[in-house]
Amino acid sequence: MYAMERQQLIERMLAAHGRVAVVDLASRFDVTTETVRRDLAALEETGVLRRVHGGAVSAERVSTAEPSVAERSQRHSAAKERIARRALTALPAGTGSIYVDAGTTTGAFAEALIERSAPNGLEVVTHSMTIAHSLAGAAGIGLTAIGGRVRGLTAAAVGSDTVGAIARLRPDVAFLGTNGIARDAGLTTPDPDEAAVKRAIVAGARRVILLVDADKFDAELLVSFADLSDLDVVVTDREPDSELARALREADVEVWIA
Repeated sequence: MYAMERQQLIERMLAAHGRVAVVDLASRFDVTTETVRRDLAALEETGVLRRVHGGAVSAERVSTAEPSVAERSQRHSAAKERIARRALTALPAGTGSIYVDAGTTTGAFAEALIERSAPNGLEVVTHSMTIAHSLAGAAGIGLTAIGGRVRGLTAAAVGSDTVGAIARLRPDVAFLGTNGIARDAGLTTPDPDEAAVKRAIVAGARRVILLVDADKFDAELLVSFADLSDLDVVVTDREPDSELARALREADVEVWIA
């Protein structure tokens, strides 16, 4: 197999899985690990990937990469809808309070919440301007919007006032989003201000449900805001790989597949 053919296959694998390992590629292509590293170096020069210890990750997974809400809303929309519907089963019984984090998967959850057939008088809190807008006036839902400086990229309030307001809350359940989840890094996001808000949500909630599509598995962004042990449930669209799945089991986290 020519180098160009290997590199095209590596690109496809990155598009499908987000990361590749040198040892696995060497075995798959029946070449030396040095040959694979040369292929990865060539692809890094073209901007396709970023090399990391033991392999490479998609260029989209650099630690500060953050697409806009509009861009993310178009990705894996069917999976996000399935995750959202599955997450509805984690709502508190009877009346209760929930916190809905900013994000496109949590946004899909908010839409599913509006469409559910039997409203039960939930009190919903969010710092997402888009989610607050969608929930405003929804039947059977009480809404509190947390204010602050709004980041245009995510349409979410951030800053010390936002964090302070969230820190005073004790919702029954928090429905949380993340940019990445990995065995060692836990939950990560590119922006320190967003991380501070998410950290406050996790600290205050009685139960934390993470809504995450499988594309974010093994992604590590710049700022960590929670450990796997801070979670109660992960709702996702595909089984995590063996290492992440083991880490979640060891942290006593339930995994629900939508």
